[in-house]
Amino acid sequence: MRTVYIGTARFAANVLQHLVDAGAAPQLVITRPDRPAGRGRKLTAPPVAELARELGISVAQPTEINDEASRSLIAEAQPELLLVCAYGAMIDEPLLSDYEVLNLHPSLLPRWRGAAPIERAIIAGDRQTGVSIMRLTEGLDSGPVCATRSTPINDDDDFGSLSSRLEQIGGELLAELLDQPRVFKEQDDSLACYAEKISSADRILDPAMSADERERIVRALSPHIGARALLDDGTMLGVRSARLSDGELIYDRVVPPGSREMSWQDFQRGRNE
Repeated sequence: MRTVYIGTARFAANVLQHLVDAGAAPQLVITRPDRPAGRGRKLTAPPVAELARELGISVAQPTEINDEASRSLIAEAQPELLLVCAYGAMIDEPLLSDYEVLNLHPSLLPRWRGAAPIERAIIAGDRQTGVSIMRLTEGLDSGPVCATRSTPINDDDDFGSLSSRLEQIGGELLAELLDQPRVFKEQDDSLACYAEKISSADRILDPAMSADERERIVRALSPHIGARALLDDGTMLGVRSARLSDGELIYDRVVPPGSREMSWQDFQRGRNE
């Protein structure tokens, strides 16, 4: 089946790799323009663009996917389906009417619609999550769903391990659906909850929270964002990993201001010297 794949983030790149591995490579990949990144603010291609070029797939990076030039480019690929995953920009009419547009979302919709479903599921203490494939509509992740696949959230899962698992099952499920009849079911909006983007305040390990709550925040934000803890001397410490012990949260790997990641023990030794 001829498809156009639309995505940007690392999650979307890994889903694309699983599609290719399953023999379902798209005819065209559309992703966001290059952006400055890192301390040097060097212009950097999105992960999806880098992977698509490595795989020899045609890539386009329009500023606006909904304009006439972008629609013409999509039409030239003669797709039967548009596949969307973590693109990071709105897709509007007439694309939504011109094609069947399937969107892969890493949650069991209608739970955790929005920008940070993996992080929010871990923070909330959910025992399972999964992927949903829906028909893209103008609403926020509210389109009818044609397939889901679940996975448990283990006690030791962090964002990295859980997202890796969701990428795999999402890519496999999407590939399976391409040549199957798709039956869509409307979401129950009364069950919806929203995964707001992670803010600076969300990263803080508030001592008023329970140790369990703080431990889940550390796992949810590792390794990509990182939690933060305010120490007694006013130091704001990055926390990369931690564990529960006798009802207390024990830091394992930390990042002091302006320094590299290190063990909690090395950090404590440095403070005491």
